[in-house]
Amino acid sequence: MNAPAATAIVWFRDDLRLSDHAALIAARDAGATLICLYVLDDTETGKHGPRSLGAAAQWWLANSLRALDTDLKKLGQHLVLRRGDAHEVLPKLTREANAKAVFWIDSEVPAEAARARDVAEALKEIGVEVHVSASDLLASPQSIRNKEGHGLRVFTPFWKRVRAQGEPPRPLPAIRKLPPPVVSLKSENLEDWQLEPTRPDWAGGFRETWTPGEAGGHKRLHDFLDGAIKDYAEGRDFPSRDHASHLSPHLRFGEISPRQVFHAARFAAERHPALSRDIEKFLSELGWREFCRHLLFDHPDLHRRNLQSSFDDFPWRRDAKALRAWQQGRTGYPIVDAGMRELWHTGAMQNRIRMVTASFLVKHLLLDWRDGEKWFWDTLVDADPGSNPGNWQWVAGCGADAAPYFRIFNPILQGEKFDPDGAYVARWVPELSKLPPALIHKPWEATPMELAAAGVTLGKTYPEPIVDHKDARERALAAYRKTRR
Repeated sequence: MNAPAATAIVWFRDDLRLSDHAALIAARDAGATLICLYVLDDTETGKHGPRSLGAAAQWWLANSLRALDTDLKKLGQHLVLRRGDAHEVLPKLTREANAKAVFWIDSEVPAEAARARDVAEALKEIGVEVHVSASDLLASPQSIRNKEGHGLRVFTPFWKRVRAQGEPPRPLPAIRKLPPPVVSLKSENLEDWQLEPTRPDWAGGFRETWTPGEAGGHKRLHDFLDGAIKDYAEGRDFPSRDHASHLSPHLRFGEISPRQVFHAARFAAERHPALSRDIEKFLSELGWREFCRHLLFDHPDLHRRNLQSSFDDFPWRRDAKALRAWQQGRTGYPIVDAGMRELWHTGAMQNRIRMVTASFLVKHLLLDWRDGEKWFWDTLVDADPGSNPGNWQWVAGCGADAAPYFRIFNPILQGEKFDPDGAYVARWVPELSKLPPALIHKPWEATPMELAAAGVTLGKTYPEPIVDHKDARERALAAYRKTRR
């Protein structure tokens, strides 16, 4: 008579998928009966201080967990939900289930890695085996070091080093069958976690825009490589053309892995050589995400501390009214306001517009980049612990591979260049939609007759600019020059 199979737990983290999931495959191949677990560990005040998810990311997480549970049920499994300190939850659950092993995928995010180390120690103390699969980054941070043993701070040599390592391993196949759980464990109710807004329900635009989950991620990838990738290298800068991949939130929650994206893109390039330039540009954007994760590996406090210490005494202003106007898309600069309103409605923003809105906050308003980073952390569905602070520091000039301090985006010229027909502004700032393209990015230059014909009253239906571009630019340059000295 065969002995009953041992029970193992697969701890899902930021890897909410069934394909290319090394831990799930390893647990299945070990012949164990499985318990699939997700722990909402939002103990931000704990030993390692990981950041709690912002409101937009919480919405995404709730829907991603539902999708994963649905996919598991098709295989005869289900997702067990527990909330609390993972250091306490995992040992307790192994006792409940009499589990002999726990499997998970490693994370290079310092707070998550530290948390997992604590969990591993606690499990080993009670005789539970721990099996940790390598993270799904394209390259391990430990493999990209300079002569002093530090990570690289400039993107181009970083990406060359990553590519010189050769292609990342091919993705593992999707799981087609799993053994059913032998032990029936109580799962917490997802609705009790209150991750989604109710009063008011501000997520209507999110539901219109996104389909969280592994299937949604793969559909996005397929549709992108089958269409929007054409002319991506140039078209990605034009917000109304929609050449974006829209993969970032799926990558953020591990519904699709970086190496799945990498190999799908490389396969597309082989099939369609004419797209190779566009695909290489797209891969470099995947590389930038990797770069920011590597920065975070070396600098766990990336969202709080300037990478360049010379900025520690930068004369940031405190202006709650200006910050609120920026957050609400009421700065009087149409391209900036369009971006901030799109962010609020959809939980995302096109890359060029992210740069323009961020530059406006730190250089036109001279407000601390950390104020902007916090707002994006709360309002982006793809708020990533590496990319979000890494990009904000880049714009502010205090980060790695930072934009030169004298690079100050002119929001008027940015609008005229990348939204020449005004379609993007007209969509998100509808009170200006009847202005002609020549005026929609600078309504203050319209004559009273032109404003009246468009139904615009500056200062009432649409705000006057909260700062003069020329004056703001000179103020920012003076502050930056002082800091450099």
